[in-house]
Amino acid sequence: MKNIAIRENHLYNKTYKRGKSYVGRYVAVYVLRDLASKRLAKANPEKKFVNRVGLSVSKKIGGAVVRNRVKRIIRAGFDTHKAGLKTGFLIVISARSAAANKKSTDIAQELSEAFTALDMFVAKATEKNKTEE
Repeated sequence: MKNIAIRENHLYNKTYKRGKSYVGRYVAVYVLRDLASKRLAKANPEKKFVNRVGLSVSKKIGGAVVRNRVKRIIRAGFDTHKAGLKTGFLIVISARSAAANKKSTDIAQELSEAFTALDMFVAKATEKNKTEE
């Protein structure tokens, strides 16, 4: 399924100010519970909760070609983890200057560290059973 983008500036600002954050070498990740998730789930044809994702790449990183390349790489890295994440959140991924010359596998590895630190991965049933015993 395609990512649903955050389009409103106030949602970016709210996520930056109130959300939990993780800052790594290549990206900074901000996560906040989405208050409109119920409304979006009702509008979704599959009736599932979804995450809204926003990408932020500054002009300090480079020209338009470099910025768009970084956004493509971040999307590719995020897509590897999308299925295992908790839903109903606003996720803002902000690129840092070191991300300009990295591969999507490097970004994916750092996003994995970020989502683990932010407790965004869904716990698997086998892990739950082991902790209950």
